[in-house]
Amino acid sequence: MGKKDPRVDAYIAKSREFAKPILEHLRGLVHKACPETEETIKWGFPHFDYKGMMCSMASFKQHCAFGFWKASLMKNKKLMTNAKSETAMGHLGKITSLKDLPTDKVFLSYIKEAKQLNDDEVKLPVRQTAKDKNEIAVPDHLTKTLKKNKRALKVFEGFSPSHKREYVEWITEAKTEETRNKRITTAIEWLSEGKPRNWKYIKK
Repeated sequence: MGKKDPRVDAYIAKSREFAKPILEHLRGLVHKACPETEETIKWGFPHFDYKGMMCSMASFKQHCAFGFWKASLMKNKKLMTNAKSETAMGHLGKITSLKDLPTDKVFLSYIKEAKQLNDDEVKLPVRQTAKDKNEIAVPDHLTKTLKKNKRALKVFEGFSPSHKREYVEWITEAKTEETRNKRITTAIEWLSEGKPRNWKYIKK
């Protein structure tokens, strides 16, 4: 049988009022579809494991998010598209109320499919790593934002690998979606002004 984690209860209790019924509902459906699931907290938010990582949920100031560990391998086109774009809104988009969720029948089918992938020991494809130390893997969300600001993009592309890496690591290390978005906004502002990430510490 599965296992519930009291830390998940605490996480839900500390969430905003709008989020509590959403998180409780999602949690209940996961256990219904996969009674063997085991709860845990990873990276600060609830995860549901079954023969490895299966899915997770999170609560933010104005919305909730739900994600599948192997969404890129699932049949639903929306899940696959969201997985490829690495959206911070989760694979179901922004969830602000129970009305934003798919029907219970559809959601249960998602969980069962995720469970089956783990039963079949299907592995996610290995991500390609940078070919050498000078090649920087820029996340999609930063690339898309840079393309909207020609000045910032030009400055970024002209930076040395070390300066590029400083920005990329600063943004990817953000622990929440809100923090990441704030850092991207700040990064675009600084880049537009031709500033490296640690410009404040550069001696004039």
